[in-house]
Amino acid sequence: MSDTTAEEPRRGAPDPMVLALAVMSAVTAALSVRMLMLDSESSDYYYFLGPWYRYMADHGGFSALSNADFSDYNVPYLYLMAALTYLPVSALAGIKWISILFDLALASYTFRIVSLRWPDRTWHAFNAALVVLLLPTVVTNSGWWGQADAIFTTFLVGGVYHVLRDRPWWACAFFGIALAFKLQAVFLFPLLLVLVIVKRVPWRSLLALPAAYVALDIPAFLLGADPWQLLTVYTRQPDTYKQLTLNAPSVYQFVSVPQADEDAVRSAGVLVAGVVVLALVGLAVWAVRRGGGTGGVAGRAALTDTRVLLLATASAIAVPFLLPSMHERYFYVADVLSVIVAFQLPRKLWYLPVLVQLSSLGSYLKFIAPDLAPYLSMPAHGMLMLLALIAVLRATAGELRAEPGPRADSARERGRRPVLADAPEPSTSSLLPSLPAQAQAPAPPVTWAASHGRARVGGPAEHGRQTAAEE
Repeated sequence: MSDTTAEEPRRGAPDPMVLALAVMSAVTAALSVRMLMLDSESSDYYYFLGPWYRYMADHGGFSALSNADFSDYNVPYLYLMAALTYLPVSALAGIKWISILFDLALASYTFRIVSLRWPDRTWHAFNAALVVLLLPTVVTNSGWWGQADAIFTTFLVGGVYHVLRDRPWWACAFFGIALAFKLQAVFLFPLLLVLVIVKRVPWRSLLALPAAYVALDIPAFLLGADPWQLLTVYTRQPDTYKQLTLNAPSVYQFVSVPQADEDAVRSAGVLVAGVVVLALVGLAVWAVRRGGGTGGVAGRAALTDTRVLLLATASAIAVPFLLPSMHERYFYVADVLSVIVAFQLPRKLWYLPVLVQLSSLGSYLKFIAPDLAPYLSMPAHGMLMLLALIAVLRATAGELRAEPGPRADSARERGRRPVLADAPEPSTSSLLPSLPAQAQAPAPPVTWAASHGRARVGGPAEHGRQTAAEE
């Protein structure tokens, strides 16, 4: 490749100055909207976050973590709150600014994921990040509520990004960090199970998940906290709420039973949710293996980036929709992933984030605008979320039924492994200058077993075998 070719600017790349101005304008607009809400004090702050902050301020900041009984959160979030006690900032504003900063990080990972799909459409990725940054539920969650959902969701979405970049250890570490912040990180664990079974994520890399979780507890251990209390903090949370739903637009908006029977229904609901989710995982694995996804190159070829994002979104909607005792905020991960997958498949799923957002925001309004509560129909919001779930499951099933073809669904994969795509992409030669040196090495010849819908890399002796770089 000539030096002239290597120095050519990436096709479709925007002017750096224009892009920088657009980013600054977007961030300014996003922060301005949130600053209008900084003085709003939610009931969660009044009853929980505020008292936790005051306890730590009165007991020496980080020293207060020697006994974390004052909170039902795991300690990583309390580290951030303890740090605020040393800063000249009000508790309310500081708590909200923590979440707001993670809003920006969440938008950054959105940009990165969409850029993998559309490498020559920077504005497409920019628009996706902007939509996430200005989603009503994202704005409200941090700016008005001061909740921590942006924090664990940032690490979940970051974990998905590292999966797409074939960095399984980083992906599992990010999932572990997300779990350390919030138990709701388990909403994406069905995706992780599929990834491990089809060997796109090696099982050994799962060790990074508990390692990251425990590593974040070590500072509290050193401060004198009871290790058993820290490691079992989530076992005490499920019994906190007895209601079938706490304003979540879930299936339990359609269930009405006497209060005396709610415990039995909750137990049955957890069992049914587990069975349904495992059945969906099994169907996904069967469909991937049917298409030749038996591990190594073939496994990654069958479980394309588009399929990973569809499975992630389906998991983020299905799990909180089926589980009892869910809060209204528990569709936050779905709020974000529905936008990302809509930009991944704009023709098929452009309406998905609209359904999810209408449903999710509707459940928020009971708290944000209590005067509207008499006019809100929670079963209607549950129906919207059900429609969103059906839509993403239908799209996922259609994608899994499709036969692998000789096109890539992201620039990173082009020239490395055959995967599905939803639209023609630019030629490989226009993208090679931006790839690392090892990615530009000649790829082994690819042949297609049309009768079986399988990708075959190299000759017969190499079929199904991983290279050293792919292990």
